[in-house]
Amino acid sequence: MAVKTTFVVQVFERKRGRLVPGAKEVAPSQNGALKKAEALAKRMPGAAALKILADDETGELSGIEILDRFGEIPDDFADRLAEG
Repeated sequence: MAVKTTFVVQVFERKRGRLVPGAKEVAPSQNGALKKAEALAKRMPGAAALKILADDETGELSGIEILDRFGEIPDDFADRLAEG
C-alpha cells in the first residue's frame, strides 16, 4: 500500500449569512497550500490548508490534517473532516 500525500486549500464563502465550503484547489506542496490559503482568505471570508493522506491505489483516506486556518472558518469544520 503506497500512501499519497495531497495538499488542498478549502475556501469558504458566505451564502445566506452562513459560511459554506466553496472551491477546493490542489497545491503543489505544504508551503504552497499555506501561502495560497492565506492569499485567498484576503479575498474570501476564509480558507484552510489541508494535508490529505490516501492510499494511492484505492483512494481510501488514511488521514486529514488541518495545517492552518485563515479568516473565518465554520466552527464545526474540524468535526466534519473527522466524520469523513
